[in-house]
Formats: sequence, C-alpha cells, structure tokens
Amino acid sequence: MGLFSRKYSISDKRLLEGATDHHSHILFGVDDGVSKPEESLAILAMLEEAGLRSLWLTPHTMEDVPNTTAGLRERFEELKALYHGPVELHLASEYMMDELFEKHLADKDFLFHREEGSVLMETSTWSGPYNFWDMIDRTMHSGFRPVLAHPERYEYMGEKEYARLRGMGVRFQMNYPSMLGYYGEHVKEKAAMILKKGWYDMAGSDCHRVRAIKHQLTDKVLKKDAAEALRSILTV
Repeated sequence: MGLFSRKYSISDKRLLEGATDHHSHILFGVDDGVSKPEESLAILAMLEEAGLRSLWLTPHTMEDVPNTTAGLRERFEELKALYHGPVELHLASEYMMDELFEKHLADKDFLFHREEGSVLMETSTWSGPYNFWDMIDRTMHSGFRPVLAHPERYEYMGEKEYARLRGMGVRFQMNYPSMLGYYGEHVKEKAAMILKKGWYDMAGSDCHRVRAIKHQLTDKVLKKDAAEALRSILTV
C-alpha cells in the first residue's frame, strides 16, 4: 500500500492530542445520549487515553427534550463530582430551533457555548424551521452569536446557504465523524467542502454512546490530507 493511499484512525494520528471536543451527549440521563454515569466515565477514560484536553457537554434542549438550565447545571455538578481525570469539562446545550427555543430567546436563558453570548443551535436534518433566517437574525439582534451545529448534515443547505450564514457572522461546528463517512458520502463531501473553504470554527464528536466513540477513535478511515485538515480545527 502506497503512502498516499494509507488510511489512519483518529488514534493513529493522535488527532485529539491537546484538542477540544465541542459537541457531545455524554452528560448522563438528560437526553438521547448516555443514560448512566458509568457510561459517561467510560467514554471520558477513552478520551483521556486519546489525549483530549477539554470536552463540551452539550445535551439537547428542545420541545421533545425540555431540559432546563437549572436541571442541566445540577446534573453537570453530579458528573464533575464523579470524574477526577484530566479532561476539562464544560457545560452548554444544543438548542433546537423550535418553539421552546423561542421561549429561551425571549427569556435570554441560554447555557453559553465556549464564550459569553455564544449559543449552539441546530435544526432538523431534513428541513429548517419556516422562519429559519428570521430566527438567526433575531438571535443576533438579541445580543447572541449562533454556532450552527454540524451544518454539513443539513440536507436542505448548500454552499449558497453556508456562505450567507458565514456572511452574517454565524460560526460553524463540524461533527468530525462526518469526515469519517459516518453519515454517508454526501455529508462527507459537504464537510470537506466547508473545511476547504475555511468556514469551520471548531469540531466535535457528537458522541452519544460508548460504542460510537470506540469506532470513531479506531476506525482506519482517514487519508493523510484529510487527517491534517481535520487536525487544524480540532485544536481550536
């Protein structure tokens, strides 16, 4: 096998060494992610071994999963009391752009992502809310800065929409499994395009399960150029 056809895993290239994972669902018992504290700790142990420096816990907040700021903070403190490892833990939330988001916006009640005023937001994979652009605009005029979670996964978006969002000042967070082909070739191609444009600001695993993070870390699916490009946003 030639040099340029060789494939690597996340672990092979130590891509998480000193990195920050900006999107995960391993805060136990709050959404469709990890259900038990033992699972949270098992995933953290694997991320420690991979060299991860810090991790953002970003459980869902949506109409179907109506988490509250106070409730998530309480569960976060429980996890911090159980975990004694070197990975720095941070709490935010991934807010679905739905009616519950409108309430959070009106109340100015958000768990901020990475910095004051920064809000991690998502839509359905297949379609955005009918007032998507208005919601983005109102979020920004209310003093908040949207971070759009995994834009490469939105089937209804293309380069034109991505360029418009970037022009508005919206930040983009890649799911790095997109570059591994976990959501199909089309999503992988879109992620590569956005990465080449320099439009990603950060990356995350979007991990929901122990089994998923095992595969993400060890599957030999990355070519050298893709690994190097991905590294550039994993350490932001």
